[in-house]
Amino acid sequence: MNCKTKLALAISIALSAAVNFVNAEEAEAQMEAITVVGKSVSYANNMTSDEMVKQQSNLTSVLAVIDNLPGVLINEGDTFGSDDWSTTVSIRGFQLSLDQQQIGITVDGIANGNSNYGGGAKANRYIDTENLGAVEVSQGTGDIASRSNEALGGTLNFTTIAPNDTEQTTLSWSQGNFDAQKFFVRYDTGEIAKDTYAWVSVSNSQNSDWITGTAENTRDHLAAKVVSLVGDVEVTAYASWDDTHEDNYQRVSLAGFEQNPDSDGLLGEWVGIPYVDQVYRQAWSTLRENLFGYVSAEYKGDNLELNANLYYHNNEGRGDWVPQYVVDVKADGTNAPHSELTTGSTVYGGAAIGQLYFVDKAGMAVEPIAGCESSITFPYGGADAHFDPACYAAGAVPVGSYRHTHYEKERVGFNADFAYFTQFNDMDNTLRGGIWYEDYNREESRDWHKILDSRTSAEFDQTPYWVQYERTFPVETTMLYLENELDMGFANLRLGAKKFLVDLERVDNFDANNAAKVSSDSDLLITAGVVVPMPVDGLELFAGYAENFAAIKDTVLERDASTLDLVTPESAENVDLGLRFVSQSVNASLTYYSITFEDRLTFIAPDSPDGIDYLIGTNGSYVNVGGIESTGVEASLTISLTDTISVYGAFTHNDSEYTEGSIGFPAGNTVFGSVENMTVVSLDWQKDTRFAGLSTKWVGERFIDSANTQIADAYFVTDLYAGVAVDSPVKGIQGLEVRLTVNNMFDESYLGGIAGQSAWIGAPRTAAINVTAKF
Repeated sequence: MNCKTKLALAISIALSAAVNFVNAEEAEAQMEAITVVGKSVSYANNMTSDEMVKQQSNLTSVLAVIDNLPGVLINEGDTFGSDDWSTTVSIRGFQLSLDQQQIGITVDGIANGNSNYGGGAKANRYIDTENLGAVEVSQGTGDIASRSNEALGGTLNFTTIAPNDTEQTTLSWSQGNFDAQKFFVRYDTGEIAKDTYAWVSVSNSQNSDWITGTAENTRDHLAAKVVSLVGDVEVTAYASWDDTHEDNYQRVSLAGFEQNPDSDGLLGEWVGIPYVDQVYRQAWSTLRENLFGYVSAEYKGDNLELNANLYYHNNEGRGDWVPQYVVDVKADGTNAPHSELTTGSTVYGGAAIGQLYFVDKAGMAVEPIAGCESSITFPYGGADAHFDPACYAAGAVPVGSYRHTHYEKERVGFNADFAYFTQFNDMDNTLRGGIWYEDYNREESRDWHKILDSRTSAEFDQTPYWVQYERTFPVETTMLYLENELDMGFANLRLGAKKFLVDLERVDNFDANNAAKVSSDSDLLITAGVVVPMPVDGLELFAGYAENFAAIKDTVLERDASTLDLVTPESAENVDLGLRFVSQSVNASLTYYSITFEDRLTFIAPDSPDGIDYLIGTNGSYVNVGGIESTGVEASLTISLTDTISVYGAFTHNDSEYTEGSIGFPAGNTVFGSVENMTVVSLDWQKDTRFAGLSTKWVGERFIDSANTQIADAYFVTDLYAGVAVDSPVKGIQGLEVRLTVNNMFDESYLGGIAGQSAWIGAPRTAAINVTAKF
């Protein structure tokens, strides 16, 4: 029985078992409106609101709904978030992008298994937009129990909705610009057994890109959830399967954007010249399949709470590029055709001997005409005579490759927590602690396929001519934490500590001597905080301190150039100080933060706007580039002006600078990609069956490079939504909603996500309409 079959069986058994358990009390978690002012804790935190969800269409990734929260900047290659390669998240100068993994993501409190492109997964792989309950954002110090070993500067916890307590079918259809459409259906079972409720959903979505209109992005998603109650134990089971094919967007330089702000340099048509076809959009692809599931149990007694879960995740996929040559990897006899050009012959491991650009009909390499100068000027500034068909004698045939990088990861883990409630001299005391353990194994390999006929299409020989490398990365993670919280009446105090134990290694399946091991344990990490109720009703002061940690990722071991004895885990000391006010009509928060970030680990990518080194051993190298200091202010305000109108505003000021210089990262320079100022203003209206909203976000200037010589201009993006929701419009339909969403309404042209010291172009105006019916 293979791994996938075992997983499917395990999930089926878990869901079937859970059907005999749990209670509808969790249905209360499906909140229709959530204030953006977070929980009464000693650190800054916010939660998404119903209005923020409405500002995004159902076609949009779940990541987009948090973009208006203070301190948060989300950039995606298009409005739908249909390209993981171009997705970036920034919080307080910390980044989640191609080259940095510094923000933690959890799903219903469970670790997502890292967010990197090569084998990682962000929340949009686990949750469909229609099944999103809320997103809890801890911008800085965060909860000590958060399960993530990359949460240096914040944690995003995406939660799934609970089942309805009555039987219901939800049908949703969405249509948008750029050939976008999505079909979604969810069936809520109601009570299917004593105190047992469930739902199951399925969706299909697709869209093209906004630049050439030739991308073929598709996504299929299945999910199910069961909740029940057996005695005093609440049990939950959740499973999701996600299968995506994404054609990527490419980053551009500042000069490239200024020259043509409507193109990322990728082409929609195959032209038959390998050097030009290396930027063929449909061959810049991300293919990913994720299967995720967990079973959890929670007990709440008079003075003791216990909860635990067991989870499983399998991730597999591929990344594609089309190098403009065939790699010569096998020595052939004199006057013999190159074996790389024949079918059925594969070389495993080894190194490149050379490159083949053009061959004769017999498969022998040919050289360009002496003295010929190439007329090719695109892409990457043009090519020499070896790539130009005009520089070869008649009959020369161009050859090229289709390069695959294969990713696969399997994770198994469990979490267990307790909370013990006592009293000391009439003061409530809570002692809580827990453990997180995860064992995962990631595999990565790269193979090269000959394109069958480079003159006509990107179709390739299914048998690779070269498997460049094949490696396995076992990683074992254990986190332990303990915290005590004492409510003294005039103040609530907490003090805690946690410890990470992380062991990772590299196994080279072609070269046993290329193995490597590294321990990435943390120091004892201290957290502390205080919440003080103020004399004004609803007003409280909070302050928090946390030592955060990000373990060395297994991706660091990919690159031989990453000297492991010189690479150290990243760490950060976070301080939050703020005020939080909650009343019937006004919610507000104000936070000052200070962060000292040490041993910043930066990914040096193999691709750039100046060209790509396709033969690099893996996906780049990692180096520690000194420290960063960040200080700033975050503020948010929600006011209910009338029974029908509310206003929301948020402001962020952030100053992030390099404190220790290294090559290319001068001390005192602003961290590239970090934004200094952001402002959000939203106006929302709802009356009877009608609703509408308008939101504008201003993002200030950002540096594209660490030398601070290139600046991405400030920009405004305005989103509009309007719709109507009617209960029982006709017999047999419980509810009907029609909603129009327009993102970037004024079609602002701007640079969005920044990574690798270049940037992706921001998404243009995009409209979508959604119709949702409940039966």
